[in-house]
Amino acid sequence: MAKYSSKKSRSSVNMSIRQQERNGAMRPLDLDAPKCYADIAPRGPQGVKNQVIGVLLENGEGGIVMPDPSFKETNFGPVRIEKNNLNGAPFKMTVVCEILNPASENRDYRGKIVEVLGDMGNNDVKMLAVMRQFGLASTFPDEVVEEVKDLPVNPDPELVDKEIAAGRHDLRDLLTITIDGEEAKDLDDAISIERLPGGNYKLYVHIADVSNYVKENTALDREAFLRATSVYLVDRVIPMLPPKLSNGLCSLNPNVDRLTMTAEMLIDDNGITYDGSIYESVIRSDRRMSYKETFRILTEPKDSDAEEYGPIVPMLSEMKVLAEILKRMRDGKGAINFDFPEPKVILNDDGSVKDIMPYPINFCNGIIEQFMICANEFVAERFATMNYPFVYRVHEDPDALKIAKFCNVARNFGASGRLSGKITPLMISEYMATIRDDEARPMLDTVLLRSMAKARYAPDNLGHFGLASKFYCHFTSPIRRYPDLYIHRIIKSYIHEEKKRRHFAGLVSNVSDHSSDMERNSVEAERASDAVKMAEFMADKVGEHYMGKITSIIGAGVFVMLPNTVEGFVPFRTMSDHYLFDERSYRAIGSRTGRKLTIGMDAPVVVAAVDTEMHRIDFVFAEGFEGGSGRSQGSGERKAPIGRRKAKTLAKKRGKRSRRSF
Repeated sequence: MAKYSSKKSRSSVNMSIRQQERNGAMRPLDLDAPKCYADIAPRGPQGVKNQVIGVLLENGEGGIVMPDPSFKETNFGPVRIEKNNLNGAPFKMTVVCEILNPASENRDYRGKIVEVLGDMGNNDVKMLAVMRQFGLASTFPDEVVEEVKDLPVNPDPELVDKEIAAGRHDLRDLLTITIDGEEAKDLDDAISIERLPGGNYKLYVHIADVSNYVKENTALDREAFLRATSVYLVDRVIPMLPPKLSNGLCSLNPNVDRLTMTAEMLIDDNGITYDGSIYESVIRSDRRMSYKETFRILTEPKDSDAEEYGPIVPMLSEMKVLAEILKRMRDGKGAINFDFPEPKVILNDDGSVKDIMPYPINFCNGIIEQFMICANEFVAERFATMNYPFVYRVHEDPDALKIAKFCNVARNFGASGRLSGKITPLMISEYMATIRDDEARPMLDTVLLRSMAKARYAPDNLGHFGLASKFYCHFTSPIRRYPDLYIHRIIKSYIHEEKKRRHFAGLVSNVSDHSSDMERNSVEAERASDAVKMAEFMADKVGEHYMGKITSIIGAGVFVMLPNTVEGFVPFRTMSDHYLFDERSYRAIGSRTGRKLTIGMDAPVVVAAVDTEMHRIDFVFAEGFEGGSGRSQGSGERKAPIGRRKAKTLAKKRGKRSRRSF
């Protein structure tokens, strides 16, 4: 029986926003030279440094570790292991090796075995290797386990009554639902909505009150800070909090009481939030909905829906209307909408890959996205206005020179007008709307994204350029992001008048910086796990034909993405002509034929080679493609294979022709 990857279908906001904020995280292949050991910072929550993962081979009385070539963070090369440092590790197994002399000037590195992972042919070992490389741990320290062992499955009724008596709002009679991906287990947010007389709305965004259980200066809090984020690898989740909290006590599961933080907002028919409040609450979700289920109800209603879902059906309709209002308002401000496909890896029970496809998204993802953005802006504005210590999510203004370079590229695809002076989101949005080449638009989005700053956490409110927001934070996912949890702690302290302004002022900078670092680490780990499975999936497809699209061009060749989101590289050296990459126009031009390779172009390719150790996929262009004059047409489906030997021969022949043309 097949199973889906455990990656959640959205963050606190939809994947399009997550992708927008992961500027620069779209490349599956690193062509840069490996870094010197001196440049390597500790990796991940465990602060991994001076370690390599590789295969232990016998070498005299001792051994030698041959580093995994996909682990590009070091250039230690082979590491000698003396007999007394083998620590019982068997040969021909994948191991974790600690470098004992990382500053060796003659590069004669020696090490000791600290962990045996197993046979790299095992699917579990491949993911363990990724985890070790990025300093991730699936288990929690004993002191954390001890702290959470006595926590209940659900809040104690007496505790709930006591909280309500102390001022927590009782919203259990308010119609409330969650909408998430079908595989999600850590449900952070729930929604209630009311249509007001005159056409305005009252929107409730209820967020799990994680800070009620994760107290400051506890072992649980220290571990949550170190991890800073949950990490969604292809086949597993590395949670920020123990599952007893993340999937149980904190998760907003249906028909049970849950302690929450509620942002209650009044929104007019133009999408403007004109009033509201933030308070502690208790809810009881009436139903767990999925995006797929919600989409079906709103697009293909059945007569039986009213009986099965009751008042949820009209509530969903109101949610859709309000989300559309909010989106129109944001589009009017120039919010930049990127739409990149994310891979959905479907696994067999043994962990092998059954299929890969674009992650399914529909407008129901966008409904929740708009509500989460609304709550994040509302909360951020409240605390920025008070000048209270806080953790903001910021996306700074783009560099004018980088935007100018982007415009040089975009003009080749029909963009008109100029971007000069102080660049605003609306200026960029209007400029992008002039692009006439629809097929190139997604790839130009990628080029634009790389021209912008990276979103990060900061103690100062610097605004969020991509969302066209003056105030923004991450309030909506405290189960799996520490900044959200931390600002909940700040909010609750303020509500209870604890007068801890100075206390938080000394901590928000460190929380911001560390959370930004761990977020980047998690992005790279998730990307690495995807690369492992994509290479595994394509390994038996050498010689097969596909129709893809050119997504990017660099000095060494072009990247082509298949309809299933798998991306491979076509080196210029394998092509029949000598291509020169023009960085200003983002095109490669054949010196003999004048053939132009551009992003967005349909490209028929043949799988030439798959390196499952490097997690690298190489394509070659199909015969006849370079001799054509226009876009190749195709459905994106596989054609009959030409065979492994012929594919490799084709690559070699093209490489020879290309070398003669230099």
